[in-house]
Amino acid sequence: MSENKCLEVCVDSFSSAVAAIKGGADRLELCTCLLAGGLTPDVVLLEQIREVSNIPVRCLMRPRFGDFLYTEDEVELMEKQIKNLRSAGADGFVIGCLTPQGELDLRKMDRLISAAKGKGLTLHRAFDVSKDGIKCARQAAQAGIDTILTSGQAQSAWEGREFIARLTREKLPLTIMAGAGINAEVIGKFLQLLPLNTFHMSGKVTLQSKMVFRREGVPMGLPGIDEFQVWQTDENAVRQAAEVLRGNTQC
Repeated sequence: MSENKCLEVCVDSFSSAVAAIKGGADRLELCTCLLAGGLTPDVVLLEQIREVSNIPVRCLMRPRFGDFLYTEDEVELMEKQIKNLRSAGADGFVIGCLTPQGELDLRKMDRLISAAKGKGLTLHRAFDVSKDGIKCARQAAQAGIDTILTSGQAQSAWEGREFIARLTREKLPLTIMAGAGINAEVIGKFLQLLPLNTFHMSGKVTLQSKMVFRREGVPMGLPGIDEFQVWQTDENAVRQAAEVLRGNTQC
């Protein structure tokens, strides 16, 4: 595990990225559509961020909503997207492919790792729905993954803290990054409990749309989603979390 402390903030818009940077994030995980758990970001969004900051950015590679059982065409798409994002200034990529049996799909993972050409690599929360987390973590380390993002195979990282503790005891040559339900308070509790120094949060707040005219009953997506709300990273939430990790070095 890296000795450096790192607060990674997951953002899906330019406004959220700016808020995270101002709040003291050490690194961004860049995606789109957090409402669906995050999807691959557009190159232009990364370029916008690069115009205002050199903060490390890892891009989520997830071509669609749903499971992590990807077709050959989807893997090929991700390979091409990695190439384009790498050229636009991405520092790393957040990847994960599973087999129908819930194992890490090493062949498909290798294709994405090769496309990254030495950039940083995080195994995303496909890990949390894998069949055998310890085996998956060991395979990830052998494959060249440097970070595992995990909730401890639970709904939140704090609920999954016992499994996260098991992962830290494995002493694998990679960083265990706790994610899901992370805020300043949870970080403080983890720091007292485990030798954990890397955390992933969105710090999102729900903003009300500034639309005055509102056409109700015409959903753009899944039923029940309020079309007149916007999720955005809260600068203060990030700042509070960063203060818990004060004295940290860049990841």
